[in-house]
Amino acid sequence: MNWLLVVIGAAVGAPLRYLTDRLVRFRHDSVFPWGTFAVNVTGCLVLGLLTGAAGAGHASSHLQLLIGTGLCGALTTYSTFSYETLRMAETGAGFHAAAYVIASVTVGLGAAFGGVSLAQTVWS
Repeated sequence: MNWLLVVIGAAVGAPLRYLTDRLVRFRHDSVFPWGTFAVNVTGCLVLGLLTGAAGAGHASSHLQLLIGTGLCGALTTYSTFSYETLRMAETGAGFHAAAYVIASVTVGLGAAFGGVSLAQTVWS
């Protein structure tokens, strides 16, 4: 039955990723892929919060499957991040590609660590 939790989370995460990306692209037409950046950083934050809550004993294994594996797994996208970086580099937007990689890793890790820290503060 655990697989059903993952499926339900993914059924929410995948459309949420697509709709968020479309909305961001509609509002900010740019070489920089702000939509993918936004969903990836958001996923890092949510997963950090969940990890911190689980570490404090406030997130069940079922919630971890639903939100961590299902929702965050479908919401975030490493393959699109890689593809967009490659496309920017190939089309002469090397500066944007480098900025995207650096910002994604830095801000994503910061969001994950921030989420863990916030959850530990709330549940300690």
